[in-house]
Amino acid sequence: MSDNKKTVERYVDGFNKTDHAQILSCLTDDIQWTNFGWYRIRGKEAYDQHIEGPEFTGSPKLVITRMVEEDDVVMAEMTVEVRRKSGELMRAAMGEVFVMRDSKIMERRGYVIELHHNDYM
Repeated sequence: MSDNKKTVERYVDGFNKTDHAQILSCLTDDIQWTNFGWYRIRGKEAYDQHIEGPEFTGSPKLVITRMVEEDDVVMAEMTVEVRRKSGELMRAAMGEVFVMRDSKIMERRGYVIELHHNDYM
């Protein structure tokens, strides 16, 4: 497995544990994170503030189902389960693009589709 893919796995593991230090260690200082339809942030300090979304509680359960890599870009297909503060379980399918520099994530682009009925809708 490439160093880039190992970084993405370590990063996802950090989110599953809500381990800020582990997550931040996988990022460049000039990180940019875009969750389309939600927000765009820049820099580690802002990133740190968004690790735990204000509408959610507890650690998410992220599962990588597939990763592919070309040059310095890793794409990961994932699923996520996380509790809303209301107690409702949110399930989603995710496509994540990780642009890498020196085996660290310099840009993350997330495409998140909430699932309401089953694994595809």
